[in-house]
Amino acid sequence: MSIWLAIPVIGLFAAAAMAVAWRVVLATGNSGWADAFWSFTVGIAGVAAALAPLGGELSARNWLVAALVAFWSLRLGTHIARRTLRGADDPRYAELKRGWGDDWPRQMLVFLEIQAGVARLLAVAVMAAAHAPGPLGIGDAIGVAIAVLAIVGEAISDAQLRRFSADPANRGRVCAEGLWSASRHPNYFFEWLYWVGLVPIGLGSGWGWISLVAPILMYVLLRHVSGVPPLEAHMLRSRGEAYRAYQQRVPAFWPLRISQQTPAGR
Repeated sequence: MSIWLAIPVIGLFAAAAMAVAWRVVLATGNSGWADAFWSFTVGIAGVAAALAPLGGELSARNWLVAALVAFWSLRLGTHIARRTLRGADDPRYAELKRGWGDDWPRQMLVFLEIQAGVARLLAVAVMAAAHAPGPLGIGDAIGVAIAVLAIVGEAISDAQLRRFSADPANRGRVCAEGLWSASRHPNYFFEWLYWVGLVPIGLGSGWGWISLVAPILMYVLLRHVSGVPPLEAHMLRSRGEAYRAYQQRVPAFWPLRISQQTPAGR
């Protein structure tokens, strides 16, 4: 299969999958399904990109990258799906819908199709890493270590927030425990870090630099577009001064310092 055929096919799949996600969001009224669909869509597209027969036999690196993407996708997609089944609308999407007003169904479709475009770009980055030539080496070991650390770190941060939120005594408080005392969004930080893991795996090829697209793109989206900004707006609206105090002592993204103060409680 030619790369010029594989990329459009993956793009069409992502666009169709996110269109289905839009219909599910409209039918259920719960925007959390959008992120669950996106996680599984990126996983499927990434595995397909890693294992695409671009001329020649598949290597151990193809299977390694495919396994990393599948592991990440299943963990994150399952977590979000379970959370969506339990709860109300995703606060980030609720914030976006508040700004969109009555036009939110159309705006949501546009937003989800933009996410489909992001999924395609991530799949291309996966393809670049997976199809780097040569035997496995130190770069692959470093990449796997980063990716596994990121998946485990994100799972721990999700579990800590889930336990905190499940305690009725914490209602209306801000979670500043565990990893949440080092970063206001440790799950986003580890999500970004996972995509950093692709870079040392892919740099052995002439077009492996394309793997840099993934962490750059995810940082911009998570830190400045669809991650931190709408969620922080929601938290300020719902937690007020407690969250402002949390903002002052804990960094938004990079876990560069650990607060020594007693948590005000997410």
